[in-house]
Amino acid sequence: MKDDNTTTTTTKLTQNQQQQLRRTTGVVSSVDQVVDMSPPTMSPAVVPSNAVDDLNLIPPLNFAMVDNGIFRSGFPHSANFSFLQTLHLRSIVYLCPEPYPEANNEFLKANGIRLFQFGIEGHKEPFVNIPQDTIREALKAVLDVRNHPVLIHCKRGKHRTGCLVGCLRKLQRWCLSSVFDEYQRFAAAKARVSDQRFMELFDISSLKHMPMSFSCSKK
Repeated sequence: MKDDNTTTTTTKLTQNQQQQLRRTTGVVSSVDQVVDMSPPTMSPAVVPSNAVDDLNLIPPLNFAMVDNGIFRSGFPHSANFSFLQTLHLRSIVYLCPEPYPEANNEFLKANGIRLFQFGIEGHKEPFVNIPQDTIREALKAVLDVRNHPVLIHCKRGKHRTGCLVGCLRKLQRWCLSSVFDEYQRFAAAKARVSDQRFMELFDISSLKHMPMSFSCSKK
């Protein structure tokens, strides 16, 4: 009987050990799954086909959208031509008296873009004389939807462009503080009191009959 008991006890111990071994193995397996630090399999990065093209789209200095179909900027250079093509421009309003560069003229011809030039001298204060008649004629070109999309630019996109856009904002019935705030954002440290005075005194009465198909919201 002792042998039977011993055999039974040995069998029980063996079963207990097997159960314990299974539990231990399970814990180890579980731990192994948690602490597995092997690096994941990496797939090659897929670069969109147009990503390289997007990197070549460089807007001109001080570029911004003024309203639907109206943009503003500093003088565009050849590095900006690809970006300008995405705007599908019909016309450019150029506010400097200097002749348009040959490379820019070729770009306009190749893309069917019309050039409106309104030469305004880039004077510095206090000897400033911004011609109201020239600004008025430039505004007529900007307001004509047949010219949209249109880009307004001078040299830096600050003073002459800022004055023209400021007068446009008066037509849109923006308050003067909002007109000046926008002007100062682009002119920054180069903001001129004379420009702001010009915008304040600019007479828009002769242009109120012009149709405006874009936003006229007050600010």
